[in-house]
Amino acid sequence: MVLRRLIFEIEKKFFHKSFMKTTEQLHYHKDGSLWAKGQMQGNLMHGYWEWYRKDGVIMRSGYFEKGKQVGEWITYDKKGKVYKVTKIK
Repeated sequence: MVLRRLIFEIEKKFFHKSFMKTTEQLHYHKDGSLWAKGQMQGNLMHGYWEWYRKDGVIMRSGYFEKGKQVGEWITYDKKGKVYKVTKIK
């Protein structure tokens, strides 16, 4: 019984650490240009993200916290200048 409990605790710690690992993600348009980049924590968006138009100009940026949009989100015009700022609680 003690051995089973020990194995359970080890598996739990390993799973938790691998699930919480932060990795950078890159996504591309069909033409190969960068569409989005940001961080994932497990299978959830977490941290700063940016989206781009096909011509490479930034389109939107903002933060995620465990898969939910938080803070200030910025939308950019076709030239990459700030068009709108939205605050998400």
